[in-house]
Amino acid sequence: MNVLVINAGSSSLKFQLLDTNTREVFAKGNCERIGIEGSFIGYTVNGEKKQLDVDMPDHKTAVKHVFEILEAVDKPIEGIGHRVVQGGWYFPESKVVTDETLGWVREVAPLAPLHNYAEADVIEICRDMFPELGNVIVPDTAFHYNMPERAWRYALPRDVVDKYHVRKYGAHGTSHRYIWRTVDEFTNHETHKLVSCHLGSGASLCAIEDGKCMDTTMGLTPLDGLIMGTRCGTVDPATVFYLNRVGGYSIDDIDTMMNKQSGLLAVSGVSSDSRDVREGAANGDANCQMALDMFNYRASQLIAEMAASMEGMDTMAFTAGIGENSGEIRAAIVERLGWLGIKIDPELNDVRSDDPRVISTPDSSVKVLVVPTNEELMIALDVEALLG
Repeated sequence: MNVLVINAGSSSLKFQLLDTNTREVFAKGNCERIGIEGSFIGYTVNGEKKQLDVDMPDHKTAVKHVFEILEAVDKPIEGIGHRVVQGGWYFPESKVVTDETLGWVREVAPLAPLHNYAEADVIEICRDMFPELGNVIVPDTAFHYNMPERAWRYALPRDVVDKYHVRKYGAHGTSHRYIWRTVDEFTNHETHKLVSCHLGSGASLCAIEDGKCMDTTMGLTPLDGLIMGTRCGTVDPATVFYLNRVGGYSIDDIDTMMNKQSGLLAVSGVSSDSRDVREGAANGDANCQMALDMFNYRASQLIAEMAASMEGMDTMAFTAGIGENSGEIRAAIVERLGWLGIKIDPELNDVRSDDPRVISTPDSSVKVLVVPTNEELMIALDVEALLG
C-alpha cells in the first residue's frame, strides 16, 4: 500500500510517501517556518534533493505544496497516516479519521497545544482536499495507554485525576513500538524485557515486556523524565510554585522556561544540540562537560528505573538522533551501568550502520543494540492495517 505519512508541528510539516510492502520511500521532505518569514520546503523526490523557497502562511498552504511536489512521483496515494502527539484518553490504539475521532484530537489538545491543534487542522485539510482518501490517526501516546495502573496513576486526589484525566501518557510511543518489533525480529524472539532508549532533542525511555509497555519516562506531557535539548526533564514540582511566588515568574513564563530554555541549552550555555555540546566539552568548556555528565547520569538512572518496572532486563536498544549517532554518549551511559554487568565493545560501538546491530560484548549481562527508528513505517503499517 502506498501511504503518505504526515507529521505536523506548530510551524513545520514533515511528509513521506512510502510503500508498506517494499518499504521503498518515493518522496520525503519537511515544510519549515510555516507562518514565519523565510519559509521553505526541503525535499527529496525520486532520489533527487531539492529546495522550494515559498511563502507558507499556514498549514493549508503547506499541504497544497506537498501534494504538488508529490505529483512528480508516479505513485498513487492510497491512504494518509497522521502522527498525533497526544491521543489522551480516547486513543488506546490508532483509529480511522471520522468527525468524531477528529473531534477527540481537538478535545485533548490542551495536553499538547503546540502540536495537536496543528495536527487536527492538517487532518481536516487532507479530508477536504481529498475526500476519497482514508486518513488514520496514529497517536504517540497509544502504545503507553495500557501500561499497569501502578505506573500511570499519579498520587493525586481521585476526583481531580478523574475529572481532568491527569495521568502518565508518555510519548514517542510509535518509535518505541517500532523498536520492540525490530528487536523482537532481530533477536529471533529471544528478547522479553527491553529498555528502549529514544535519545534525541526530545528523549524518553520505555520498559517493554513481551511487547507491552510497562512504564515510560515522559508523563502527563513530554516535559517529564530525561534531560533533553531544551526541556528540563523531571524536577521537584514545587519548583514551579517557588519561581512563581518568589521569582515573580508567571505560569506561562515557567512553561516557556522549562520547555524551551532549559535542558542541554541551559546547562551548557552553548546549544541544545548535543553535537555542539560535545564539541564544546572536547575544547575544554566545563559547562558543556557538565551538561553531558548530567544527561548521561540521568539516562543511566532512569534505565535502571525502567528495568525495575520489569524486575530486570535482557536487552537495551539505543535509537533516535543521539542514540543512533553518538557512540560517546552510548559508552558513557553504559559505563555508569557497569555495576549491572553491562558491557559494550568499543570497536562495535564505533561502527555506523543503517541496520540494527549488537554493540555489547559476549559476556555482557544485557544485550545492547543500536536500532535506527522508523516511525513513518510504523504509521504506514497502521494505515495499511486499518484501511487496506
